[in-house]
Amino acid sequence: MNIIAWIILGLIAGAIAKAIYPGSQGGGILATMVLGIVGALIGGTIVTLLETGRLQFTAATLSIPGIIVAIIGAIIAIFIWGLVTNRASY
Repeated sequence: MNIIAWIILGLIAGAIAKAIYPGSQGGGILATMVLGIVGALIGGTIVTLLETGRLQFTAATLSIPGIIVAIIGAIIAIFIWGLVTNRASY
């Protein structure tokens, strides 16, 4: 059941992050899902770091706050990917 929750969270967070972030990110449904899952990991880790002061890899859950954290993490992932691939978002 956890895998299905991760897939749903990835699709929701990835799609919303792609809609919010300016420019064209490309990729299909699988890339959107992976983006959302990576965003959940990044966002969950940042929230845990801010709450406890420890760097611990955690992921957001399938809830409203978890989706918001995953969206923020996915936006950060899109930004970092743009820096790594040296693409400007216009």
